[in-house]
This record gives sequence, C-alpha cells and structure tokens, in this order.
Amino acid sequence: MGIGVRNYPFVMSIQLNNLTLTYERHPAVHHVTATIGQGDWLAVVGPNGAGKSTLLNAMAGLTTIDDGSIEGLSPNTVAYLPQQTQLDRCFPITVFELVVTGLWAKLGFFESLNKSQYEQCGDAISAVGLQGFERRMINTLSGGQLQRSLFARVLLQDQPVILLDEPFNAIDTKTLADLTQLIKQWHQHKRTVIMVTHDLDYIQEHCPQTLLLARDCIGYGATKEILTRENLEKARQHFEAFDKRANSCVQGAA
Repeated sequence: MGIGVRNYPFVMSIQLNNLTLTYERHPAVHHVTATIGQGDWLAVVGPNGAGKSTLLNAMAGLTTIDDGSIEGLSPNTVAYLPQQTQLDRCFPITVFELVVTGLWAKLGFFESLNKSQYEQCGDAISAVGLQGFERRMINTLSGGQLQRSLFARVLLQDQPVILLDEPFNAIDTKTLADLTQLIKQWHQHKRTVIMVTHDLDYIQEHCPQTLLLARDCIGYGATKEILTRENLEKARQHFEAFDKRANSCVQGAA
C-alpha cells in the first residue's frame, strides 16, 4: 500500500462536547458539539476569523480548551499540517531535514536515523514527487514544493488522524491534484482527515462531510446538505452579529 497508507482496523470516533475556545481572550469556537467518525473526510469551512484554525489547533493539542472537551484524540494519534504562514521559511533547513521532523516523536532530538528510517524519509519524499530535492533549502522552494514537503512530513508521522490547515493555498494545479490523490488514499484506508479550506468548489467535489462554523456550529453533516446558499448566508449573518466582547461561555451571544 505504500508509506503512510496502512489500514487502521480499530473504530475511533472524535467527540467534540460543548467545546468552547478563545483566541486572544475573544470567543473563537462557541459551544460546538459533533461526532466525527473514524475514516471521515471532513471539511471545516466558514468566514475568515470564524474559529476554524483555532479548532484544529485545539484538536492538535496546541490550544487550551476553555469549556467542554475533545475525546478520542491524543498527541500520539494526530498528524498536523499547519498553514505555511506559521512556518519560518528563512530557517536554514533542507527538504530532507524538514521531512525528518515527522519522526521526532520516535527519535527525539538526539537519536540518529537508522537505515530503515532513512529509507522511509526517502520514500516519503518520492511519494510527494520531490525526489532530487532532498538537499534543497526550503527558502528556495515554491509554495507547491513546500506544501509537498509538509505532506511528506505528515506521511512519516503515520497517524490515524490527519489535520490539514489550508493545505491548498498558493499551490499549482498539478500539486493540488497530486496532494488530493494522497488524501484520497488516506481516506480509503480509514484515516480520519479534517481539513480547513475556503474552497467551496473543492469541498463539494471531494469532501463527503462538512462542518460549517461561524464560531457557533451552523451545520454539520453531509456536504450536499450543509453547503447550501441558505446555510452560507446564515453563517455570514451569524458571524457578523456575534459580539466579540461577549463572555466566551455564554451561549447565544449572537
């Protein structure tokens, strides 16, 4: 099946229980409840600033939960691909060195790669179409090449839950098609893929499930039922009406 596409036979769902999160002391995600099934491919969509990235950060264990809970996740079950804007592209690191960080959970900071792990890194780089780029510095890469490198790192993390934050920004059509094929392989082999994106056409074509977020959950379920004109307008109005100064734990602030 190749690197990073083995099946996960156990049943694992993710529970968001009345989840409330803040960002810079303002409400970001407000009393959201949802059950994400093992193997789901879920798009998280909503207006800019609606809490989408904050939700992913909480699921990755990077954001403090203010109220409610997330069940079914732990740090050793999640692979996380952040937005490119969160990366320091001036940091002097090669493609190979960036990809190797996907093994940090196994290696720590001081362990050296063994032969098998070295080959895994090479296989991951080849799997995303970057063979020959191993020694290139990341500050010389195009947006698409950098994103391929980040996907290779996710391959090495080899986890049943994959969180992707805006994975298709600033990439070319060929890279989009290649990375979509990789996500489809994850989905087919029962990985749970949760991705934030603004591309509604992409979601409607590829993502079976959608969570429409405007700090509150506007809708959650089958994409064709959630991404309606009425729901998108409701999300916009709800987001614009939300009182940013409100206590984050007060439901119905809009």
